Amino acid sequence: MSLTEKERSELFDALKWDARHFGQTLADTAYARGLAVTDKGDGSTRPIPITATPIIIEAEELARRQRLSQHLASATLKMSRAVLASEGRRALVLDGLSPLERALAERTFEQLTTLVSTRVDFFVGQKVNALEVNATIPAMQGYSDIAAHTFIEVVGRAWGAPDHLLASWMAKNGSNALALYRALLSGYAQVRPGRTPERLALLVRRNDAQLTEINYLRERFAEWGAEVDVVYPDQLGGTDAVEANGKTYDLIYRHLFVRRLEEADLEGAAAVKALLAEPNGTRAVVLNPPASQVEVKAVFALLSAALEDSRLQREARLSEPELEAIRETVPWTRHFRGDALLAKVQAEPDRYVLKRSWDYGGRAVFVGRSRNEPGFAERTTAAWGAPLDWAALCARAAVDEAGGGFVVQELVETEPEAHLLCSGPAQIPTQLYVDFSAYASVGLDAQPKWGGVCRGSVSHIVNIVGGGGVIPLLTSEVAKSLLQAHRAWRR
Repeated sequence: MSLTEKERSELFDALKWDARHFGQTLADTAYARGLAVTDKGDGSTRPIPITATPIIIEAEELARRQRLSQHLASATLKMSRAVLASEGRRALVLDGLSPLERALAERTFEQLTTLVSTRVDFFVGQKVNALEVNATIPAMQGYSDIAAHTFIEVVGRAWGAPDHLLASWMAKNGSNALALYRALLSGYAQVRPGRTPERLALLVRRNDAQLTEINYLRERFAEWGAEVDVVYPDQLGGTDAVEANGKTYDLIYRHLFVRRLEEADLEGAAAVKALLAEPNGTRAVVLNPPASQVEVKAVFALLSAALEDSRLQREARLSEPELEAIRETVPWTRHFRGDALLAKVQAEPDRYVLKRSWDYGGRAVFVGRSRNEPGFAERTTAAWGAPLDWAALCARAAVDEAGGGFVVQELVETEPEAHLLCSGPAQIPTQLYVDFSAYASVGLDAQPKWGGVCRGSVSHIVNIVGGGGVIPLLTSEVAKSLLQAHRAWRR
């Protein structure tokens, strides 16, 4: 059920006008349900802004982007395996990993064939452009549900829709949390055929930035019949089984970067290291297992290079659907080394983005086009201790070996969009850069019904922990139902 441009305009006009009445409720309810960032120091939380203006997508287009995400995630997993199996290329990945990540990658990469949850981040302009693949802890399944379902409920109720219709619309819009739950059960069944887990642990650091999202997942998983707890590393124990607080767990959902286990102040790190070092399923099935090598951006760069290198295609055993997804979505991306490439990127800053090969949170991403913005100098200072102009940054990045060095990616053209950002009692018209992320599973017998999530930021670098917001993602069918409710309410 499509929306015409006239209907879309009518809906957005209504939302922007009526947000003065429902905006605070939308922001407060989303925050109460877990749309928040947790402070590592004291455990306090701050709300993640939500918009009163959604992203609307046709169901068929959502399914297409999910398939693209699936093919890209599968191709990236294959490429990481091919690189680690190659004596000539394996340093490209291994040199960026921490000692523990490296040890686990070398020990397990040949057996790593299943990732229950991955997320590909896209910019959508004239076409859908893939920016990177997330395979370690690809979060926001809970955040996306909180944003979309709270939006449907709050707006629908403001426009007079009864509760049974709201529930129907939320079900039609889909749930990434439910897809994650089903993916975990499927992944468990592949390791232990014919069995279902007796108890599930969501393994996370104390005061993890996304702890409220993990708590939201716990509540939903419990509603769907799981016996589930949030478990912290310092609570782990057990010899023959994984134990915590007097209970045993046979399925572990890992929401914990492997690199965190090397931090001196993380209590219980040794117990988690021991668990991850076991062959999967010895004491408990761990999903996702360690997969840092898959997310290294140098591997993503090799997907781009494979379009011009048939040998790479053969070594990674890329299928035609995977190659077609790469052709359609992956911008030109290369490992940032060599004098000729350095000179080219220095000379054309508006065309390129530099990214540290292995990092997360968008901390070491430098957009040439934003080189004159205040935040650019702040980011270079954080990375190298001093503000750098574009030419100096390129020179440093070309020889920087931390995190495996840098990759350079051709800038994906994107324009900010007008949204109404809700933060507490304020509804603020804001121009936001918006990304679109699609989830997928790799290696499962059946693909769960994944969806997507949209983030918005005033910066080219879209990141939640760094200050971005979440934009509700609606199917056109649900958006049309909301518009019809508004029309009936106005009468």
